Amino acid sequence: MRRGILPKAPNYTNAALIMGLVNLLWIFIVLWGTLGFAAVCAAGYGLNLLISRLARRARYSGRRNHP
Repeated sequence: MRRGILPKAPNYTNAALIMGLVNLLWIFIVLWGTLGFAAVCAAGYGLNLLISRLARRARYSGRRNHP
């Protein structure tokens, strides 16, 4: 394996975010088609709670590391 200067890795953040949105949309469309709008609302609310909980956890863990 060659050692040396490696080229800069490309930034795939935007592509990953767009693909995440596309996947979320098709999952919501399938849920809506099979189980109805209430299932989509429940799934969206559940995702919102999960993301909020993760953000709160990250915020509190960051405070403990930096007094």
